[in-house]
Amino acid sequence: MIFLFLTSGLFLGWTLGANDAANVFGSAVGSRMLSFTRAAVTASVFVILGAVLQGSGATETLGRLGTVNAMGGAFTVALAAALTVFAMTRAGLPVSTTQAIVGAIIGWNFFTNNAIDTRSLTQILSTWVTGPVLGALFAYLLYHLVKITRRKIRVHLLRYESWLRGGLMVVGAFGAYSLGANNIANVMGVFVPSIPLENADFGLFTMTGAQQLFFLGAIAIAAGVLTYSRKVMETVGNSLLELSSEAAFVVVLSQALVLFIFSSSALSGFMVRLGLPPIPLVPVSSTQVVVGAVIGIGLYKGVRNINFRMLGSIASGWITTPVTAGLLTFLLLFFVKNLFGIDVGHSVNPPAETGDGLSISMIIRYSIPALLLITAAYLIYLVLAEKKKTDRLTRKYYD
Repeated sequence: MIFLFLTSGLFLGWTLGANDAANVFGSAVGSRMLSFTRAAVTASVFVILGAVLQGSGATETLGRLGTVNAMGGAFTVALAAALTVFAMTRAGLPVSTTQAIVGAIIGWNFFTNNAIDTRSLTQILSTWVTGPVLGALFAYLLYHLVKITRRKIRVHLLRYESWLRGGLMVVGAFGAYSLGANNIANVMGVFVPSIPLENADFGLFTMTGAQQLFFLGAIAIAAGVLTYSRKVMETVGNSLLELSSEAAFVVVLSQALVLFIFSSSALSGFMVRLGLPPIPLVPVSSTQVVVGAVIGIGLYKGVRNINFRMLGSIASGWITTPVTAGLLTFLLLFFVKNLFGIDVGHSVNPPAETGDGLSISMIIRYSIPALLLITAAYLIYLVLAEKKKTDRLTRKYYD
């Protein structure tokens, strides 16, 4: 019975592998520095290692956002997030699994009348801004450093390309490890409170119940990487900006650094020992970080090289993903509870009333239709703008 409920989490892991995990090597494959097969196998192995060895930090933050306290609720939340990401992936858009699971958890909070931890939500939402900004900053600086190094080092072009190819494998493995450590929370985090497995002793090492769930989720991520990630790799690799081999190396390294920063409990503890604020251990959208890194390269080369139409399409997915996942979760929870009689969770922390009589949940609930209207208007604008451009080019051609 437990495995049956876990199927939606495994499906979500597969969609993450097909979409988010592809970002680790998307730029390298898009620039043809690495073959898809080699990149996919490397990403799969190191995603599993990162998830099992270092996946607990971001899971705790996601759990504070909403503690899904029933297997039926966890199943539905993961299923809604997976369906949302799968639909976006089929459309060829590199959307964020992080945003899908956050929207789904908020939908569960609404349905079960649980309060939303605004502190955790703020931490997660802040990474939707700081992630791509840091990715762009790292990429800009690293690309400048690579260019300076290239001019000072006199080496044959073929040897230099070989060095870059080896470097892409190393930083890609590092990025895949960080992705597993950071994003496994999106796949199995909602199941940890409702499926408390016993520790498994293997002699040389022991796996906690959470680590066993992370291992299963990481296997699903690896399956997604190997079976369905090629299209998204090509989108990230070349649709936003034509990437050279040097740029591909910089994008992968920038993404790896950002994800490592937000998944390392040791680094966060080091900041505290220095008397600085701790780094929040939160799930970060690898898609946003990669897009930010690609934009950083574009800014270095000149903004005219960036495909802004594709960037606008991706940005619209960032808005629609959490909203769609939240609404779908609410709808699915209603059917699962009332049609099948399955327990989907209960209220343990009702939302507090604000001074004017409105709860935080009510405020967010009223904002969802506004976000949908804004998103729809933006999408209509993109379609009309593209149609106007096409008509203008057609008239110019026939004239």
